[in-house]
Amino acid sequence: MSTAPDDVETVDLVDPDTYLNRDMAAYWRALRAERPVHWHPPRGDVPGFWVVSRHADVLAVYRDDRNFTSERGNVLVTLLAGGDAAAGSMLAVTDGERHKDLRNVMLRAFSPRALARVAEGVRERARRLVAAAVEREEVDFATAVAAHVPMATISDLLGVPQEDRPHLFELSRSALSADEAGRSAEDQWSSRNEILAYFGDLVARRRAAPGDDVISSLVTADVGGAPLDDHDVVFNCYSLLLGGDETSRLTTSDLVHAFTRHPDQWARLRGGEVGLDTATEEVLRWATPAMHFGRAAVTATRVAGQDIAPGEVVTLWNASANRDERVFPDPDTFDLGRTPNKHVAFGYGPHFCLGAFLGRVEVREVLDALREQVRGIELVGEPRRIHSNLMTGLCSLPVRLLPA
Repeated sequence: MSTAPDDVETVDLVDPDTYLNRDMAAYWRALRAERPVHWHPPRGDVPGFWVVSRHADVLAVYRDDRNFTSERGNVLVTLLAGGDAAAGSMLAVTDGERHKDLRNVMLRAFSPRALARVAEGVRERARRLVAAAVEREEVDFATAVAAHVPMATISDLLGVPQEDRPHLFELSRSALSADEAGRSAEDQWSSRNEILAYFGDLVARRRAAPGDDVISSLVTADVGGAPLDDHDVVFNCYSLLLGGDETSRLTTSDLVHAFTRHPDQWARLRGGEVGLDTATEEVLRWATPAMHFGRAAVTATRVAGQDIAPGEVVTLWNASANRDERVFPDPDTFDLGRTPNKHVAFGYGPHFCLGAFLGRVEVREVLDALREQVRGIELVGEPRRIHSNLMTGLCSLPVRLLPA
């Protein structure tokens, strides 16, 4: 269904079905043009909230940690429920000095220098998985390739044993989204709690016998002059798993889908007309997996001339900001040569994604493996999209990869 400026009130951004049944590109164009800071009305027991759609306004709220907080939640499910149990412990929902101290600890494990060895593993894994996919007559790229690159990478970083990874992958896949409609909020909460319980056990093992993984770094670190307790470490492991797995998995599936719809861009990549780094940035803009993040106002403030009251929820829509005509010429065109490319796929400001370097490496290496090993990409079945009001992307992508 298309969306005109006069019926944006009917669009329910909390309902995951909205993103499967409506033309969201038209909706975001209407908001950017007519209502850049739009009040999403309450529905039933679900409170109302503000929707920020323009690139400049999204960046302004992301960087404003004086008037807005992440500690009351940073996505719709927690913001509208009244808070996040991990506030003050998990980096993504912690502010102030505690956030700075915790982020400094995490940055040591996620710096480009520290991740150089991990990046080489991503390269080897991407080539091996693409080669195996090419050998098959038909393959579901989402499950055969995209699902394995990020999960293996983040599991290596966290020191997750090989035998535990399939189960952890299934929990990760259902914690933020679902492959099918009908999964309840209780199912998602159950998956999240299982992940927390799993990491509770793994943290205990690392305290007894530290290794060279991220969990070991966290259990032996001091933050603000005191060691992190198990609660803190577990919540940050949970955040790293979900943030490092599903986002890259969805982006790499979407990039292959984009090539089936835009063969001219595939030809540009294969022919060397565009570089891998530039292509990576456009893929991240085009296939941004996290549609939104959010904040709660802590003071009376204004966004783009709109008054925001203390306590009100403000949602920041990356899905719209990355298509803003004011920043990206011809934004609905997939252009691997686009530069500059100031997308917000990794957020912005104090909470800029810790795994941005790793996310770029994963997309780049999949692109490179495809460029080297694949002559053409053919869609052989109907792609299926995930069911979520936070993430967007494909859970199934049947293709044929023609060998180079």
